[in-house]
Amino acid sequence: MMMFNRPPLGAAKSLLVVLVLLSLAATTHARAAMAIQEVNSSSGMKAWLVEDYAVPIVTIRFAFRGGSAQELPGEEGLANLMSGLLNEGAGDLDSNAFQQRLDDVGAEMKFDAGRDAVYGYMRVLADRKDEAFELLRLAIEQPRFDQASLDRIRAQIVSGIMAGAKDPQTAAEVAWMKAIYGDHPYSRRKEGTAQTLAALTTFDLKAFHHRLFARGNVTIAVAGAIDARALKRDLDRIFGGLPAHPFLMPVAETTPKLGQEVRVHDDLPQNRLHLAYSGISYKDPQFFAAYLMNHILGGGAFTSRLWNEVREKRGLAYSIESSLEISDHASALVIDTSTRPDCAAETLSLIRAEVRRMVDEDVTEEELEAAKKNIIGGYTIGNLNSSSAVADTLVELQLKGLDIDYIDRRGQLIQAVTVADVRSAARRLLSAAPALMIVGPPLEGKKALEGKKG
Repeated sequence: MMMFNRPPLGAAKSLLVVLVLLSLAATTHARAAMAIQEVNSSSGMKAWLVEDYAVPIVTIRFAFRGGSAQELPGEEGLANLMSGLLNEGAGDLDSNAFQQRLDDVGAEMKFDAGRDAVYGYMRVLADRKDEAFELLRLAIEQPRFDQASLDRIRAQIVSGIMAGAKDPQTAAEVAWMKAIYGDHPYSRRKEGTAQTLAALTTFDLKAFHHRLFARGNVTIAVAGAIDARALKRDLDRIFGGLPAHPFLMPVAETTPKLGQEVRVHDDLPQNRLHLAYSGISYKDPQFFAAYLMNHILGGGAFTSRLWNEVREKRGLAYSIESSLEISDHASALVIDTSTRPDCAAETLSLIRAEVRRMVDEDVTEEELEAAKKNIIGGYTIGNLNSSSAVADTLVELQLKGLDIDYIDRRGQLIQAVTVADVRSAARRLLSAAPALMIVGPPLEGKKALEGKKG
């Protein structure tokens, strides 16, 4: 995902000072009980709010559903390009005037586009929020998409694409996404291509913006020094002028095509090994069993089975991990590592053996309890240790369709998982032959050939 984060032109010293205070207060904040309120405005806007007056900052995070997956063939890169232009002038303010006003207010504003949503973010001192929120309203409601800004941002993106064209790993990612998702929108490059970007116009940007940016299509979270009454008024100010409904195309559900190999040969100093297995959705009853299973297999840094077997015992790779990758319309469990070419066949064989062991044998009670402890304890540190992290987390929970009390119930749901549940999840996700990508020199040797059937 390409991030567009154009910071204020000047120092914004007051905000920076408060950010230092914010980092010092983070630990205390993370330990504190967090009360999440649902705030509904008079125009029907809804947001989840966590009031926090430890530092005088307000953070707002929001997402309009429909990212690059909403692009038509030939429009690849449109969502990414639009997100890069939203703070490049709005209303009566051209790019320079808009950035100067943003700098004067001392606010941080950024946008980025993913597969399934276009995200926005603002952080500002509480006593400057009215001015900052007016700029945010303009950016969301009346972006200009001026030709000069369009040409400049497009050139930046194309420059990155051209640089990536020389990178075998980028070529491998393109080939991989095409192999596992075929013609589904998830197979397209989010940044587009030089050809598709060259064809995009201001008309295309305005039409795409009009399709996605609607009151009925936005998910909002706010954290910091603001109460529910003030937020209701601000929600109406920022989002109330948008159309009521979006115009989204249906996107088909899909699953990664497993049981295939993608080989990208290049004279690299290392081989990258990337495997994809079946995934699982957040709302699936077996989700937490799968989450714990993945943590034991390769998700737990410094403690997982793959880490111990591949790195600690044999020193075959600097790092190895597995993760659950979950989007709105597809999911997968992936394993990724890089190793020396002369170690690649052995490493791949070990990965396959550990996956097989996860399917064939129960995890131990000690492994499961340690995984539960790490996952429960790590959630606050990873997701709730700042107002920005809180806002990010609350938006993601809403996008996943989870309830407002999810954080309170999460620990109980994890504790309820048994060894048998983990085994069942492993059989479901890991039994089928994976999709495998090998980037680098060709693998040779008996162990690599043996692995083809595993």
